[in-house]
Amino acid sequence: MKTKKQKELIDSFLLPLGAEDQSLYREIVIYLSELGYNPKKERSHISFKHSLHNKQIVKIGRKKNKDGAPFLALRFSACREYSQKFAEVVRAAINKFPSKTAKCLDSKCDYCAGEPESHVYTYSFSDGKTQSHCGAQALEIPNITAESLAEIKQLIEEEHEYLIKYEANT
Repeated sequence: MKTKKQKELIDSFLLPLGAEDQSLYREIVIYLSELGYNPKKERSHISFKHSLHNKQIVKIGRKKNKDGAPFLALRFSACREYSQKFAEVVRAAINKFPSKTAKCLDSKCDYCAGEPESHVYTYSFSDGKTQSHCGAQALEIPNITAESLAEIKQLIEEEHEYLIKYEANT
C-alpha cells in the first residue's frame, strides 16, 4: 500500500478477522499491491483498482449478516482455465442474476475493451446450453482457504494482464 490512509483502511478490515482469515486476505492485498492495485473505500467494501485502467479487479468486505464474515469478490472473466470451484461461482452468478447476461455479445454494451468472447463469464450446463454473465462484474468467491490462494493469485494475474493489455490508458 502506498499511503498511510490505504494501510489504515486495510488494517481496519483485517483487525477483526481471525488469524487464518487475516493471513489469507493480507496475502491477497499484498499481491494486489505488488501489481499496482490500490485499495479504496466504496460504500461498505474496499475496491481494488489500477491507475492505468481504473477497473475493479477485487473487492473485499464484511457480509451484512449476523456473523459479519469476510468476503472476496474477484473479476476473472478474461480467464479461461480454472477449477470446478470457480466454474461453480460462474454458474451460481448466472442462475442468481439472469438479467446480467453479457450484453456485449449482442453489441449492446461497450464498457469493456477487447473481443466480447474474451472477457465474459461463460458456463456450459449439463443440458448442453451455454450461458454468459457480464464480465465487468467481480464475483464473490465463497469459502476461500489457503488451498485456493494459489489459484486466486493466478486468476488475478491473468485478469490483470488482460486489463493492462486492453483497458490501460497508455
